[in-house]
Amino acid sequence: MVAMAPRLLVLEDDVGLRRSLRMVLEDDGYDVIEAADAERALAVVSDHGVDLMLVDLMLGGMDGFSFIQRARPHTEAPIVVVSARDGVQDIVAALEAGADDYVTKPFVVEEVKARLKALLRRPAMGGPGETRARDDVFVLDGQDGPLVFDRGAAALSRGDDEIHLTNTEFRLLSVLVDNAGRVLSRSALLEHVWDQGFFGDERIVDVHVRRLRKKVELQPGSPTILVTVRGLGYRLDTR
Repeated sequence: MVAMAPRLLVLEDDVGLRRSLRMVLEDDGYDVIEAADAERALAVVSDHGVDLMLVDLMLGGMDGFSFIQRARPHTEAPIVVVSARDGVQDIVAALEAGADDYVTKPFVVEEVKARLKALLRRPAMGGPGETRARDDVFVLDGQDGPLVFDRGAAALSRGDDEIHLTNTEFRLLSVLVDNAGRVLSRSALLEHVWDQGFFGDERIVDVHVRRLRKKVELQPGSPTILVTVRGLGYRLDTR
């Protein structure tokens, strides 16, 4: 059986760049869907589903930040921002909105292609029908009660309340759980969570750690589970 080509949404209002990306990426084996505005892109996500997204931030009407925020609850497809905005605040805002990666314009097409391939190589989150081993279930001692991380079901819960994780948060927590009690540097987390195809800024790790802390910590500003080891990296304490 022939494998289906990955469906890639390109949200870009520059028609020349959008069509150039489409030609290059179709030659690389993607089924590319173009969108010139966020409203059209949201309809594509809702009606057809996608495997990956390339998203510009500066759009007419709804901007890229708003698109990501509105699309993220409906899809776990990795989102790569491609933007001329290269300020730290813009990068952090895009990642906190739900993006997985960030590329600044002007860019080298080969770099974008490498990042997309790295995202596709990531294992998908498990489904409820998959068989899982008992050691796929971990209990974290939270300040307001135990957190149960069921990796086989890709689920994190506190009591009867399930806590939603994005694909990147799921992978990040999985790596931290596998190395509980050990300090992991930002570069090590980049290698294991974002794969070796990632060439970007290590600040992406800090943003995703901060997002994950908001979900697992009672007081994210004073964490007891996912702690910072100054100058070295991060450590997961299970206690």
